[in-house]
Amino acid sequence: MRRSLPWFWILVAALLLLLPGPAGRLLLDLLGGLTLTLLLLPLLAGAAGWIGWQLLRSRLRTCDSCGVSSFAQSTCPACGAPLNRSDGEAVAASLEDNGLDASQVTITVEAVAVEVLDPPLPAAEAGDRQG
Repeated sequence: MRRSLPWFWILVAALLLLLPGPAGRLLLDLLGGLTLTLLLLPLLAGAAGWIGWQLLRSRLRTCDSCGVSSFAQSTCPACGAPLNRSDGEAVAASLEDNGLDASQVTITVEAVAVEVLDPPLPAAEAGDRQG
């Protein structure tokens, strides 16, 4: 058996939308907010997923011996080899290994004059310029 459409409620909703009263404005604001939420929800979920992936990727460490990626702190769970350090820790460790203090290290740069020569022209351009 077919149900009839709820014409009464459709008419009440239409009157609320058409009347300039506070109830009509409240209904329009509510519908607008729900629409914006539904439209922006995929974008917000995508942004949250991307941030989560970046955080996850920054915490992964790859074993130099077997290539297994894991969240282990110091040793590989697959082969037991010590895991590589992060880039900042590796630079600090290399400076400490050399006995150098990072605040006392100076890099000297010397400027050297270089003579620039014109590159040879391709055969097609050389023929065009001669004739």
